[in-house]
Amino acid sequence: MTCEGCKGFFRRTMKRNARLRCPFWKGTCEITRKTRRQCQACRLRKCLESGMKKEMIMSDAAVEQRRALIKRKKKEQTVTQPSAMKGLTEEQQTMIGELMDAQMKTFDITFSHFKNFRLPEMLSNGHEIPESLQACVGEEATKWRQIREDMCSVKVSLQLRGEDGSVWNYKPADNSGKEIFSLLPHMADMSTYMFKGIINFAKVISHFRDLPIEDQISLLKGATFELCQLRFNTVFNAETGTWECGRLSYCLEDPAEGFQQLLLEPVLKFHYMLKKLQLHKEEYVLMQAISLFSPDRPGVVQRGVVDQLQERFAIALKAYIECRRPQPAHRFLFLKIMAMLTELRSINAHHTQRLLRIQDIHPFATPLMRELFSISDG
Repeated sequence: MTCEGCKGFFRRTMKRNARLRCPFWKGTCEITRKTRRQCQACRLRKCLESGMKKEMIMSDAAVEQRRALIKRKKKEQTVTQPSAMKGLTEEQQTMIGELMDAQMKTFDITFSHFKNFRLPEMLSNGHEIPESLQACVGEEATKWRQIREDMCSVKVSLQLRGEDGSVWNYKPADNSGKEIFSLLPHMADMSTYMFKGIINFAKVISHFRDLPIEDQISLLKGATFELCQLRFNTVFNAETGTWECGRLSYCLEDPAEGFQQLLLEPVLKFHYMLKKLQLHKEEYVLMQAISLFSPDRPGVVQRGVVDQLQERFAIALKAYIECRRPQPAHRFLFLKIMAMLTELRSINAHHTQRLLRIQDIHPFATPLMRELFSISDG
């Protein structure tokens, strides 16, 4: 038996066939753990006296074979561990598997199925700006300013890459707020596409299908905005501040305010903070499930059942993190995720209030704006 240090020294010395000489006490140096590096000749003598033999040294081929075996075993462990998910109960594995299947069937990060959408006025000859916006005075102008404050806190630019490699860009040209109505048809199309995917996602989940239809509707109405943000975060590029949706890219314009806009716009801040957590796909879908099964949504009847389901998904998320995330680096990840869900709930409430306020302010918000509101309400 020998330590790894002396084992390596003996192997290297024997392979070199070096003739070592003691420069000090003519081969009588005392070799200890502290002095073993001072005289190689006496160290080799002690190795031989202890019973180490040259013929027991592994050949280079045997060493490589052993290293390959160790590497193969490690690879097999990394492959089998995710499927087995040690530390998770069979029920939790089934729940996560069902959510991953639902996500894969209803959300394509390439947005390849998002077609036949309308483009802003700058890119197509769509709807013109309503005449009532051309000359707003008095009370009308005040209401219009209120709408601008609610909808124009951040300007959205859009880039479309054509199949032929061409690139089309849309950027808000002025501060009049008219770009709201230019972008609205396109945003309504994107919202419809996302909402349909979320509805189909919920329908794949067996626990959701078991609920009464009234509770299904209430849960979807309350959680759709939140699930949209969670899904959009998976395609958010924090380095460029861009949502990369296949051929379409959306960016929040920030001409002069710098990082102030990040502080002023809760949705943008939310996406940066959530992306920073570098979540796994399983953690994203569990977040969606926890958000979907919220018992305090308006109109939910079976609150106790929904509350138990939400708790089970939360426990599964905690178990997944403890199982798949190294400790202690991620010991607070579960708490951070729950805090992000709370923040998202607050953003959702504020978003709903803004939409209702805009809808009540003035009839010129229709028909284009009603198109978007009807999607949010339905």
